[in-house]
Amino acid sequence: MTLAAASHGFLSPTGVEIAFLLVGLVTLGAAVITVTTRQLVHAALWLVVALGGLAVEYLLLTAEFIAWVQVLIYVGAVVVLILFGLMLTRAPIGRSPDADSGNRWVALTVAVASAAALVWVVVDAFRTTWIDLDGPAAGSTAVTGASLFQNWVLPFEALSVLLLAALVGAIVLSRKAKAAHAGEASRPGTSQPENPRPGTSRTGGAR
Repeated sequence: MTLAAASHGFLSPTGVEIAFLLVGLVTLGAAVITVTTRQLVHAALWLVVALGGLAVEYLLLTAEFIAWVQVLIYVGAVVVLILFGLMLTRAPIGRSPDADSGNRWVALTVAVASAAALVWVVVDAFRTTWIDLDGPAAGSTAVTGASLFQNWVLPFEALSVLLLAALVGAIVLSRKAKAAHAGEASRPGTSQPENPRPGTSRTGGAR
């Protein structure tokens, strides 16, 4: 053990640890804004910030493969899918009061309980796990790619099918809305009132 490693402790963080903490705070703030804002487009854009912050965290942990997968799949595909879904379903662009269900405290309780359970499961699972620092990096492209396409290829393909189903569902919902609007417009006795031209009355005579 070198002198630098021996003198390093909790009260003397390195630059990487400080950057990790700052990026984590930004990511947490973006995630909070994502679930609290009432503008759907703003929520999708803040989700980009949150997912991008996670990619930076992976880079700081030397897991470059996971970082680029985070950028390509989540930032480049999932968020684009959400934006396409908002456009195809003609979701409101501005502030939408309907975006708040009024169950914030219930949602907050469930989120805190889920986070606590996740932290407990991860800590308990890796309590006796030892990392060989002299061996190959666990987050390298070769190691992670081999594990992904050997052990996790089925969930990976299931996720791609799920994203495709979400896009098809958005298209189906948009087409149903257009068909319903066209059916209402074609009913007898539901003609749209015409705005009279300036300078003329409804009877057609000039003012």
